[in-house]
Amino acid sequence: MPDPRVFIIRHGETEWSLNGRHTGTTELPLTANGEKRVLATGKALVGDDRLIVPGNLAHIYVSPRRRAQRTLELLNLGCRERYPWHPKSGEADHSLDIRTNANIEVTPAIREWDYGDYEGLTSAQIRKSRTERGLSEDWDIWRDGCEGGESPEDVSKRLDELIAELRKRFHDGRFGKDSGWKGKDGVPNDVLIVAHGHILRSFAARWIGKPLEDNPSLILEAGGVGTLSYEHHKIDEPAILLGGAFVVDVVEKEDDEKKQ
Repeated sequence: MPDPRVFIIRHGETEWSLNGRHTGTTELPLTANGEKRVLATGKALVGDDRLIVPGNLAHIYVSPRRRAQRTLELLNLGCRERYPWHPKSGEADHSLDIRTNANIEVTPAIREWDYGDYEGLTSAQIRKSRTERGLSEDWDIWRDGCEGGESPEDVSKRLDELIAELRKRFHDGRFGKDSGWKGKDGVPNDVLIVAHGHILRSFAARWIGKPLEDNPSLILEAGGVGTLSYEHHKIDEPAILLGGAFVVDVVEKEDDEKKQ
């Protein structure tokens, strides 16, 4: 099995993500196209022979915002656990095709940046407003944060706390050929996070210890998936995984079946 990984998934397209408006606390539904693209992502990337192996998920973190929660639902991971945001009674909301026992945790640690006075505005509108009020037009969220909202230091603090917790709970000691759900102890070691654009770009930067003030040159499209892991099989060498190899045991199984 590969070293423990964290999959970061940005929620699907909304009307505001289409036109570049900063969307923090505002609740917006996914567009019809956004829902279709997340469904397609699930079909392409989720499965025992795919990037995200449901059986190897140890935990799922999801933002309090409905657009992120809907994205998790559309990925069709086969969660045994009921979605926490659904009523305890009434219509069943979990999969009949159970493929993961991972717990689902809604946490404000991965809510989107608090944009404060900039909520609902585009970057161009923010710079125009600042100029009209005698402030510098040279505004950069990574360096300056948001008026009435969060600073890079605020965001870094909450993400650093989550990263430390995640590594301690799900990754420490889970390296090597006997790790993972198919290892000797059969313990899953991947974590999945469903949240938002700026906060996940920030998460990736803090994962490798990069200061947000340096402006992490990272892009994560609506509905996009990123992968974080480690170098040299060491928990103190976190890395961004640019590309991973395909799972080969499924191919080997198919070859064996053909020979029989």
